[in-house]
Amino acid sequence: MGSMEASTAPENASAAAGAGGTACNGAGAAPNGGGMERRLRSSAASASWAAHLPLEVGTRVMCRWRDQKLHPVKVIERRKGASSSSPADYEYYVHYTEFNRRLDEWVKLEQLDLDTVETDVDKKVEDKATSLKMTRHQKRKIDETHVEQGHEELDAASLREHEEFTKVKNIAKIELGRYEIDTWYFSPFPPEYNDCPKLFFCEFCLNFMKRKEQLQRHMKKCDLKHPPGDEIYRSGTLSMFEVDGKKNKVYGQNLCYLAKLFLDHKTLYYDVDLFLFYVLCECDDRGCHMVGYFSKEKHSEESYNLACILTLPPYQRKGYGKFLIAFSYELSKKEGKVGTPERPLSDLGLLSYKGYWTRVLLEILKKHKGNISIKELSDMTAIKADDILNTLQSLDLIQYRKGQHVICADPKVLDRHLKAVGRGGLDVDVSKLIWTPYKEQG
Repeated sequence: MGSMEASTAPENASAAAGAGGTACNGAGAAPNGGGMERRLRSSAASASWAAHLPLEVGTRVMCRWRDQKLHPVKVIERRKGASSSSPADYEYYVHYTEFNRRLDEWVKLEQLDLDTVETDVDKKVEDKATSLKMTRHQKRKIDETHVEQGHEELDAASLREHEEFTKVKNIAKIELGRYEIDTWYFSPFPPEYNDCPKLFFCEFCLNFMKRKEQLQRHMKKCDLKHPPGDEIYRSGTLSMFEVDGKKNKVYGQNLCYLAKLFLDHKTLYYDVDLFLFYVLCECDDRGCHMVGYFSKEKHSEESYNLACILTLPPYQRKGYGKFLIAFSYELSKKEGKVGTPERPLSDLGLLSYKGYWTRVLLEILKKHKGNISIKELSDMTAIKADDILNTLQSLDLIQYRKGQHVICADPKVLDRHLKAVGRGGLDVDVSKLIWTPYKEQG
């Protein structure tokens, strides 16, 4: 899973044409009265800019991002500056129309190129802005491949209500262990925390505080060095803890608050009693430090083996996301059930799962001699038959003959697909998994 922390753009980044017209003054003197002409243009531009200030919500303009390049943005919200209420001192919450909402942020006027202000933009212009070309590397850096719940279950009215309610991030940063992390999305923390630009989390019990001093006092009293619950897996420095939401309600709720900062359309469950949380940790002599988690319902009639999954930004691109998906299927095998992730999945979530399903199925087909059925593949992998069928069909590895599906596993085709899907991430050492399914616990 790729690491993409939504860093705030530098506040001192100079715009292509700042509010004071500095871009016009940056060039050398031009002969034959060019300097006078340039000053006249600068004065006219300044008067034009002043007419736009403060910018209205909905305005589209170019903004200098952290890559020091100008990108199209839409103004989502505005607020008066802390020092004065002058129109030039407003700050603007902007959405970069090329990118995911996780990069939305507050910017200052000097980051905006006011020569590009558009207050009446039709759809064609918007589409043009959002279809600007990016290199594959840029796209990969932006489109972080963590799994997040999609919003396909929301109708148009509900989606608009959701986006209106969550349009502005209420918490800009968090401190968790040795990391300061820029947040991606709104999370419905209690109202008294909404004016905190940064929250401080205890990395073991996940209690959160407004000030560093409060965290320091808390750490002296907190006797936890790992998530509450049972350690069910230990391999090298990796540990997995199973946390029962009913037994550890506050921890489960705090984990949901934390996860919502990085998952756009995740449903926040205040009633965590019905869920089990599987928290993956890196362990050292200071304790077990959370890197990610997945949750699952204790009893799912739809055979869901995963409800929500997240790898925290500092730990992404290390194979932990793939590990969490693989771990959820190992639990399904222990239960003697087939499993599937809770629907709907986002596009990125579906891609992550398709990658896992493709690797697992192709490796079996490559080693297996003779015919094999979808039912047999499902029994071997705990992957639901529908997911197997859809995956193989997308790879053109299945045909329908004489009333039944037939798998066509040409070795060269399998090798080509395996090469395209890439590496599988960290392996789950099943011999290190010590776990009893929930239904069998006393």
